[in-house]
Amino acid sequence: MNTVHQVHFTSATAMNELDAGSVALVVTSPPYPMIAMWDDSFAAQHPEIGAALEAGNGPAAFERMHSVLDMVWAECARVLRPGGFACVNIGDATRTLGGGFRLYTNHARITLALEALGMESLPLILWRKQTNAPNKFMGSGMLPAGAYVTLEHEYILVLRKGGKREFTPEERALRRASAFFWEERNTWFSDLWDFKGTRQLLADADARARSGAFPFELAWRLVQMYSLQGDTVLDPFLGTGTTAAACLACARSSVGYELAPELSGAITQTMQNAALTANRLVSDRFQRHFQFLQDREAGGTPPAHTNAVYGFPVMTKQEVEMRLLKLDRFTADAPGRFTGEHSPATPDAAAAPNAAPTALAGAVAAAGESEQLSFGFKT
Repeated sequence: MNTVHQVHFTSATAMNELDAGSVALVVTSPPYPMIAMWDDSFAAQHPEIGAALEAGNGPAAFERMHSVLDMVWAECARVLRPGGFACVNIGDATRTLGGGFRLYTNHARITLALEALGMESLPLILWRKQTNAPNKFMGSGMLPAGAYVTLEHEYILVLRKGGKREFTPEERALRRASAFFWEERNTWFSDLWDFKGTRQLLADADARARSGAFPFELAWRLVQMYSLQGDTVLDPFLGTGTTAAACLACARSSVGYELAPELSGAITQTMQNAALTANRLVSDRFQRHFQFLQDREAGGTPPAHTNAVYGFPVMTKQEVEMRLLKLDRFTADAPGRFTGEHSPATPDAAAAPNAAPTALAGAVAAAGESEQLSFGFKT
């Protein structure tokens, strides 16, 4: 399977390169209205924003900033296929403006905008950010009737275009192959995510700070939760390329839009880092499953099903055709364009891509024919 990753350094308010219904999933984090670091970017796109901020009119600036985002959401709704998902990471903002302090509810405003386009809201996820220390406080500190709750989370909005996605026969086979482990599902589909100590495969820290990039783990989970292997995923606010990197690691194609061409080098670095680490992520998934199986056996409740590809136990029938893909080759074809070549992974295939072929052909078949697999679980 081959994947293509294309970056367009232009505004996502008119994604003319994309046909209607051509992407399966949107994963993105837009600039946050009413967060000062994005004031100039918003003001450059709407002349009244700067004037509202200068006048201390927070509500007017808030609404005009969102009017810029609304044009992007309209394009996202257009290019999403029926049944496709949009996952939007957004934080609310607190700000003192015009002599008053208040909360600006970005997540509510974006939800309303997407629902007005015909998108259907589904249960959302709260991302508890590790960067917010619990001893931070705002307002009057320890004195009542003047203190403010500290924001220690952001939202991951989950919306779907219309009803459930309909799958062609080929897509049904890919859907079964793209399944995730039962124990992964229990973690990923919780409504509270805490990423303390999770992997970060992004570009340099300065570029991350300037772009407000979300963690790789966030995009990596969402891509697997809401798309199939080989699907195309869109990020209309690509930043340093986190979503594209997650797609490369998960064998999905991607399209990204980014207004700042100076981030081109950071995007390339992010993609290179992901390519070097993609197969280790696959290996880690196998190893976590093996540990899960050991724990189940130790508890006297081994799984009742067997994965037909690998021959190891799994918890449900939906996992029996699951097939993880590794990255065999990664190529930076041109500025803003990358390709990946993917093939079925084996539990010990953790080598970086573009390496010389290893003698792993037939390892899965051999394991399936043996009475006991090398990692200790009976078939």
